[in-house]
Amino acid sequence: MVGEERKPKFDLEERTFEFARAVRDFVRQLPRTLSNIEDVKQLVRASASVGANYIEANESLSKKDFIMRIKISRKEAKESRFFLRLVHTDGRAALEAARAPLVQEAGELTSIFGAILRKSE
Repeated sequence: MVGEERKPKFDLEERTFEFARAVRDFVRQLPRTLSNIEDVKQLVRASASVGANYIEANESLSKKDFIMRIKISRKEAKESRFFLRLVHTDGRAALEAARAPLVQEAGELTSIFGAILRKSE
């Protein structure tokens, strides 16, 4: 349409937002064990931090700040993957199936931020 802004095919801000939202949907279904309660807190924080730091990187005032924020995004994606693998699903097949694509996405985001770093440094 005329005058309508076209969204890029690859929108990393949106992708990281969707990841954080999907993590929240997943953790709502987990058994409420003591370990899950603690691990979920970390997982929720880390998954949101991936995108929040990417947004801050895009608004950075210097290349050094940009690189630091991308490194934090990569670190938080790794942490998200760790906690996704750690949370207890009580062996429920549906939860295991829901976890797998989130673990994969956390790994892909880690790789993407690693590639951004290699091209930026």
